[in-house]
Amino acid sequence: MKEYSKHFVGKGTQVPNLPIIKATVKVTEFMKHVHVFEGDLYCTFEVAKLQEPDKFGRDHTVYCTTLEEVPEDNTKKTVKKPAKK
Repeated sequence: MKEYSKHFVGKGTQVPNLPIIKATVKVTEFMKHVHVFEGDLYCTFEVAKLQEPDKFGRDHTVYCTTLEEVPEDNTKKTVKKPAKK
């Protein structure tokens, strides 16, 4: 089964009075998610608002998502349908 996995690469803050997020990323982590498309380098990432700011006042997180193969969990209970009357 495949599942999306988040890889956190940085954090950021909203610029006062503007709809802009200023983010800082750790380049060594960011480069792990770079891919080539038509001869150019790209990195797709997401910026999300944190529920509450961290101790440094950063209120956004930056992460890259990858689709990864994960083993199926056989411990989940199967839902049985009620018998027909």
